[in-house]
Amino acid sequence: QVQLVESGGGLVTPGGSLRLSCATSGTIFRIYNMGWYRQAPGKQRELVATIHSGGSTNYADSVKGRFTISRDNAKNTVYLQMNSLKPEDRAIYYCNLYGYGLNYWGQGTQVTVSS
Repeated sequence: QVQLVESGGGLVTPGGSLRLSCATSGTIFRIYNMGWYRQAPGKQRELVATIHSGGSTNYADSVKGRFTISRDNAKNTVYLQMNSLKPEDRAIYYCNLYGYGLNYWGQGTQVTVSS
């Protein structure tokens, strides 16, 4: 059974940083692509960043230069380093595993940016 468990969310002031983690189990992590999505209140879920099994990355324009996605295949974990956070980054952040016909989601972790 594939499981994705996010952690690292919380409350941070504007300009601050957070690092989200997504620990996976039940599958061969290294062969899958991973992504981070977010959903703000009243809005649709949107792509934040992806990292392919080979390590190539892709970012939403709104987070380029501020967020960094990375993966540790030895720990079956994907990370999202978020710097220079803005109030508009407030959302529930979801981890996504996809590829080879699979598509799994974590339960989400709340990120709140407020002074």
